[in-house]
Amino acid sequence: MSAENLLALLARGDRAAPALISPELDLTITYARLMDEVHAVCEGLRACGVRPGDAVAYVLPNGPEALFTFFGALAAGAAAMPVNPELRPEEIDFALEDSRATLLLFDEENAARVQECVQLPDRRARLSFSTAAGSTVDGPAGGEVPAASPGPDDDALLLYTSGTTSRPKGVRLSHRNLLASARNVAASYELTAADRTLCVMPLFHVHGLVASVMATLQAGGSIVLPRRFSASGFWPVVQRYQPTWYTAVPTIHTILLNTADQYLAGEPPRFRFVRSCSSALAPATQEAFERRFDVAVLQAYGMTEAAHQIASNPLPPAARKEGSVGLATGLEAAILDDAGHLLPTGAVGEVAIRGENVTRGYLRNPEATAAAFTNGWFRTGDQGSIDADGYIFLHGRIKELINRGGEKITPMEIDDVLLRHPAVAEAVAVGVPHPIYGEEVEAVVALKPGEQVTADELIAFSGQYLARFKVPKVIRFVPVIPRGATGKIQRRRLLELL
Repeated sequence: MSAENLLALLARGDRAAPALISPELDLTITYARLMDEVHAVCEGLRACGVRPGDAVAYVLPNGPEALFTFFGALAAGAAAMPVNPELRPEEIDFALEDSRATLLLFDEENAARVQECVQLPDRRARLSFSTAAGSTVDGPAGGEVPAASPGPDDDALLLYTSGTTSRPKGVRLSHRNLLASARNVAASYELTAADRTLCVMPLFHVHGLVASVMATLQAGGSIVLPRRFSASGFWPVVQRYQPTWYTAVPTIHTILLNTADQYLAGEPPRFRFVRSCSSALAPATQEAFERRFDVAVLQAYGMTEAAHQIASNPLPPAARKEGSVGLATGLEAAILDDAGHLLPTGAVGEVAIRGENVTRGYLRNPEATAAAFTNGWFRTGDQGSIDADGYIFLHGRIKELINRGGEKITPMEIDDVLLRHPAVAEAVAVGVPHPIYGEEVEAVVALKPGEQVTADELIAFSGQYLARFKVPKVIRFVPVIPRGATGKIQRRRLLELL
């Protein structure tokens, strides 16, 4: 078991080698400068009174500043709490109050939003960064603060769950948890110092922080870090900086596939591989993406409570199984029944995990922590099975299964069928209340530009591939499928909108 903390990642690469690349700033930051900027932020936080064991919240866009702040908080012995800049002020206030954060850090871009918050009015600091002057923290003066060297089991990251079915819960991740997950990701894809990733995921989410950033630093590679993802800006950045891989939610892969003819000039660049995680990628979309861009798409499985990665399909030429999220990576996975008993190979139940990367529990929420663990296994809330070769198959979130008159229906199965239709860009099946069956199947569909199809035609198309009780009875068309801040489609939130 590792005795290191996350600051060890900053020493992985050659000091003169590029660690971060900012396209907007046209700036390459070496490992040596990265450590200097982290030290500057650490000293600024300590001057504001941040002490070991505190929580430091920050509202920052993607970019070098977010990573300087993340590692700077750790260097001060604190836990970092990145906040989604798109949250409403009252949502930010909830996280600040629940976490008992010591300081709220922000930049000029997010100053107005932070000013609307009522929590920590006297404990706010502004972060500034320039190519010439580097990082500065302007905030309230604190007392003398002792130096700190965080231990492997100290909290390093505090992230709040989306709260689609309950109040958000604070997930505590230690240095040990995050280092274990970074090692697992780096090993899964054989990352080396020669690899360069394009980070398109937000850094307030464990997907971007661990898979794009920490795993790359673990290997001594480099990270191209644009402010935000856009379909039009993606390919110019790829062509200029030539990343060897990227990881994203299925929504981003779908957008790139559907807009490639518009924004990609010439032959597609050659990635070593592309990774898909955080929700299911439909087999039809994966097949079309691989054919269009001549690259293997490796589906992975992760969640915040596992410090991101749980499983992944292996690199070619090893087997990738259609519909599977791959093999467990650096942890144990099992299938449990409702009572918490282990089920045999191939049986369907709840996916459970245990390992060095799994959280110890939720912040000051012993009831939620106790409910999440059974006999040392963390219950993921995902229904699935594991085959004889160890490949994990997910059938959907247990709370999202559609119960139509006692028939349990996996929404992803319906999504996949609808996505086979050539006019459909995105499709999401949901269960809506029904007076007789309890729930009935409906679907929300966004069409590809210029395409037309009627609801009756899509219903008839679905009937060619699905049992009668699974066929959507109503299809609603929308210009674009609503999704969360990370690009992940949230069925429960979509149901509320309907």
